Amino acid sequence: MTNVDRDRVEEVKARLESYWQANIRIIAILLIIWFAVAYVPPLFVNQLNQIVIAGFPLGYYMGSQGSLIVFVVEIFFYAWYMNKLDEDYGLVGIKR
Repeated sequence: MTNVDRDRVEEVKARLESYWQANIRIIAILLIIWFAVAYVPPLFVNQLNQIVIAGFPLGYYMGSQGSLIVFVVEIFFYAWYMNKLDEDYGLVGIKR
């Protein structure tokens, strides 16, 4: 293996490591949001129920629909973000 090949391998490794770190970072952020939406509102259900949205107490709304909406938005955001990340790192069209 020549020095040019070794340099290229190191460059690719560095790019893949950077890609992986960006992936882990967004996963961690989305998991924190997921945790906050899933587990924090029940702790404050009495206070949330004092707020009414569309005739339903906010605590009920967050449990029945609000959290599900956030989870679906997270899924679409993650798919969009990963497609953008793939483009940024030149991984579009690579067969896995």
